[in-house]
Amino acid sequence: MLTNLYFVRHAHSEYSTEELKRPLSKKGLRDAKKVNQLLAKESIDYVISSPYLRAVQTVEGVAKGIEKEVIIVDAFKERQLSSQRVGDFQLAITKVWKEPSFYWEGGESNVFAQKRGVESTLKVLERYEGKNIVIGTHGNIMVLIMNYFDTNYGFDFWKELNMPDIYKLTFDKSELKVVNRIWS
Repeated sequence: MLTNLYFVRHAHSEYSTEELKRPLSKKGLRDAKKVNQLLAKESIDYVISSPYLRAVQTVEGVAKGIEKEVIIVDAFKERQLSSQRVGDFQLAITKVWKEPSFYWEGGESNVFAQKRGVESTLKVLERYEGKNIVIGTHGNIMVLIMNYFDTNYGFDFWKELNMPDIYKLTFDKSELKVVNRIWS
């Protein structure tokens, strides 16, 4: 019995230092409608999301369409790069991808963030076997999860992601069978 996980990287958001409550921008809200239209064709059973507002806003229309609540799962939140503002984001993000065990002060290493995301993904696969599940999440954690199942998904792949973006991962139990991009 195959299970489909639709990982949705959130749409464009307004910049704010308050990560948890950062809303989608006007463009992000328009793109979220497109996400919802695309996923309406996929016979979705459940919608899960990171607790971050921008992730919830990107997928909440799907949940409304199937008349269910968005299930909040903390582990699908974005990886914490650092507790301090980083001066050079590109340098900071490149270093954690090149050195998977490295972490900036107050941040998560790739190893730690991946473990968090994969453990939750495996729980979803077990609990919702045979279902179609949307997971509203973030670029870094999404790619770290995908990388666990297939190492072809890494830093270069992350750099090419759109905002939003949708990847359908098809599993047989916990074995990844195929990945398809839904967003165009």
